[in-house]
Amino acid sequence: MTKAHPIYAAMETTIFERMSGLAREFGAINLGQGFPDEQGPPELIEAAARALREKSSQYPPGAGLPELRDAVGDFYRRRQGLHIAREDVIVTSGATEAIAASILALAGPGDEVILFQPAYDAYAPMIRRAGAVPVAVNLQPPDWRYRAEDLEAAIGPRTRLLMFNDPLNPAGTTAGEAELAMIAQLCLRHDLAVISDEVWEDVRFDGIAHRSLMSLPGMAGRVVKIGSAGKIFGVTGWKIGWMCAAPELARVLGRAHQFLTYASAPPLQWAVAEGLGKPDAWFAGQRQAWAASRERLALGLQGAGYAVLPNAATWFLCVDLAASGIDLPDRAFSDRAVREAGVASIPVSVFFESEGPTNVVRFCFTKGDAVIDEAVERLGAFRDTLTRSTRR
Repeated sequence: MTKAHPIYAAMETTIFERMSGLAREFGAINLGQGFPDEQGPPELIEAAARALREKSSQYPPGAGLPELRDAVGDFYRRRQGLHIAREDVIVTSGATEAIAASILALAGPGDEVILFQPAYDAYAPMIRRAGAVPVAVNLQPPDWRYRAEDLEAAIGPRTRLLMFNDPLNPAGTTAGEAELAMIAQLCLRHDLAVISDEVWEDVRFDGIAHRSLMSLPGMAGRVVKIGSAGKIFGVTGWKIGWMCAAPELARVLGRAHQFLTYASAPPLQWAVAEGLGKPDAWFAGQRQAWAASRERLALGLQGAGYAVLPNAATWFLCVDLAASGIDLPDRAFSDRAVREAGVASIPVSVFFESEGPTNVVRFCFTKGDAVIDEAVERLGAFRDTLTRSTRR
């Protein structure tokens, strides 16, 4: 029998697939995997349908349609003050492919790659597949702050690359100006490249404009900035993402990308290009709708006795189980909640490879009001059951 590669042979199904599968099996409300219940903006769907009817369905350029590459640059100039030209943008089949291409282009056998935990679960396997070694720096709840001494201690003579995710999934926190400056200074001092996963950049609720690590002094030539139409527009299944980098670096990224997916669906690229040109007020309206769902779930969970952690971005709220009076580790809570309460969640400990907190779970709030209210009612009754059994 042919043997599979040991990295993948030993790998489990992702927690997102597992919890969504359990949600389907038990007919549970899925607040686990991060996606909105809506179809997506009607204007974007119509743009995709129009492109499918009127434009080409054949291979687009490997680096992406010029219209989309220009639109990405215009979007970032308008909303973040960045100067990104067409040749700085490589379109990918979602941000996860962008992460893979970036790692393959920038890390090799024996290189060490710093990643902050909690971390998107694709980072470490991809680092290992490139032959490199992930080195974890743990962030701690409830604030999940970046600390210079922790990062400095993790950097060694073989450190080549740093993985950075801001806003941070699953915590929903954002890096402050002082933290960004600290990270930039350490990268400059140690000559590190950075893969900056910024897919949640336009899903912020704190009223503060997103600032890319790329914009800090000296960082433009060493940062790969990753974005996602799926997160910006709430169309996760479209799988249209991009990498932005200085021209020489972008060319190398394009070489890695060409042997992964080469190109992504052109009608969706045209639609995303059209969407990125929407006025700022359009994006504000979309964000306000998500903010209302966020507030509804937060207030509902708090009213049901759950301790909701501070959050400024993403589609997720995290709950501290211990502070909620629940004496269960997060994985056990999530497993029981989907089976017994009919609500799927994500245990945050899965975002840690090394030892991390086991008392935090994540819920996705981009759902309809009735769905959120039903989930809260079920979770409240479930908490009452758990706390009663503890009191006994």
